[in-house]
Amino acid sequence: MSDADPAESVDIVQQRLQRHAERLATLTADLAAIRVSEQSADGAVTVVVDGAGAMVDLQLTPAISRMGENAFAKVLIQTAAAAANRAFAEQAALIQQFNAG
Repeated sequence: MSDADPAESVDIVQQRLQRHAERLATLTADLAAIRVSEQSADGAVTVVVDGAGAMVDLQLTPAISRMGENAFAKVLIQTAAAAANRAFAEQAALIQQFNAG
């Protein structure tokens, strides 16, 4: 037979669950707070994305008026993709840190 107090065991489990819930809430907030800004090499396009890679802001300079539509589309897509890749890397680092702890 075990001498462990069942109420004490329940308290320990509840404390562990509370700590895990707090860590999960922190992770959720940190993931939601991710914002990554990327600027094109020529400075004409700046894209801001969230942790899911969704564009949340776009800034364009007058330099885009000198681009053809294909060139503009290429710069926009490349800049947005670079921002999204950085956001995904931040997201992965946060999740890896959570899983390690």
